[in-house]
Amino acid sequence: FGLFYLCTLSTLVLAPEIALTPQLMERFTQRFSVPVVLLHSGLSEGERLQAWRAASSGQAAIVIGTRSAVFTPLARLGLIVVDEEHDLSLKQQDGFRYHARDVAIMRAQRAAVPVLLGSATPALESLHNVRTGRYQHLLLPQRAGRASAPRVTVLDMRSTPTEGRVSRPLLAQMATTLERSEQALVFLNRRGYAPTLICSGCHWVAICARCDTRMVLSQRAQHLACHHCGASRAADTVCPACHVAALYALGHGTERVEETLARHFPQAAVARMDRDTTRAKGALQALITDVHAGRSQILVGTQMLAKGHHFPKVTLVGILDADQGLYGVDFRAPERMAQLIVQVMGRAGRGDAGGQVVIQTHHPEHPLLHLLLARGYAAFAEAALVERAEAGLPPYSALALLRAEAVDAQSPQAFLEAARVIAEAAGVTDVQLLGPVSAPQERRAGRTRAQLLLQASRRATLHQLLTHCLPQWEGLKLARRVRWSLDVDPMEMA
Repeated sequence: FGLFYLCTLSTLVLAPEIALTPQLMERFTQRFSVPVVLLHSGLSEGERLQAWRAASSGQAAIVIGTRSAVFTPLARLGLIVVDEEHDLSLKQQDGFRYHARDVAIMRAQRAAVPVLLGSATPALESLHNVRTGRYQHLLLPQRAGRASAPRVTVLDMRSTPTEGRVSRPLLAQMATTLERSEQALVFLNRRGYAPTLICSGCHWVAICARCDTRMVLSQRAQHLACHHCGASRAADTVCPACHVAALYALGHGTERVEETLARHFPQAAVARMDRDTTRAKGALQALITDVHAGRSQILVGTQMLAKGHHFPKVTLVGILDADQGLYGVDFRAPERMAQLIVQVMGRAGRGDAGGQVVIQTHHPEHPLLHLLLARGYAAFAEAALVERAEAGLPPYSALALLRAEAVDAQSPQAFLEAARVIAEAAGVTDVQLLGPVSAPQERRAGRTRAQLLLQASRRATLHQLLTHCLPQWEGLKLARRVRWSLDVDPMEMA
């Protein structure tokens, strides 16, 4: 029946990352004997055109792509699948802003076809829609095949000895894992060698000249890079402030962890998977192939590792810093922290052998982290939804973020002040106007940034106000002096 269905109708499958499309392609072609095509920005223009034509003509029964593939014309749409529906990568953050998951839901609704949102860690908005009866909840209580849930060990890093960023208990477990000819995965969501280059004498710090952020040191390339605007330069060898050669790298990134592990396990091949090592075409697939073939025994990487990869020989996962999302400025930071931890834990023990997870934290007593590890993501999500309801935050309200930026510091604030006056004059009482205020990262890429947050308990009220205000905002003289944008349902508040 499934084969007949796919032969007569088209299915659109969305994934959050290009890196996940090869394994999806392999699985679908193995399961279904119908034409399957890929659509993403990593293809050449000719390859994309060929896939687009196959999809629009109905020649391709299954189309697999990243977020922009949601707009692909399909001759006979029958089903839309959104894999890892919680993932932030499904949201287009600049230019033409849209969330591929939400577009997929609207498209399925208009075409009167089902849409399947898949995730081991669903977004709180999706779980809220299950609660209110808008979505049907299909639960898979067991892992696929014969895989069992991994054993979890929490290490309090305040009293645990380390080598670099890696604790000695984790190193000991890695040694045992390698002796059994199994593989280990080490996760740290910070690329580069060190996030800070600092002078031990005068405490000078390497800061990006265009952003309010520190430049990240790459030891191998001997350069400093800003991960926000892309600026880079050669790494300083002498402090430019006091002219004393006393600079040192503070903190750890994946490159430094790779160095530590290669030094500790000289007989094991260490592979690093982050944006720095996968820029070249084919580099990511080569890394994944080496892991599957057993040529890499230790895998170190960022959140690229957490997104649905199937490494059956990985039996040990080490999470080096579980605290990054506990105290973030964004109200969604704890949710993303929980999703990331659960997703990374899911890489352990996917084959026949059991799995182990070692979590390093400086805050094992933190209530959200404790709840997540003791009772799982469902209990964490339940508690997080209660907090959101009490605070009046999404999904219990609707948000829109009006952003403005300019080379000078005054224009963004002036434009947003004028925009607020227009919004207040509309007389829509149910919408709260918060700001304007400086963005959490005020300077980025040489521009000063500010924002005005609009919050309403009802989405219809917010849309009513925006419909009224948008033409007037566009007509402001100040609008020509800034670069401004409106982000409805913002996924990041920075």
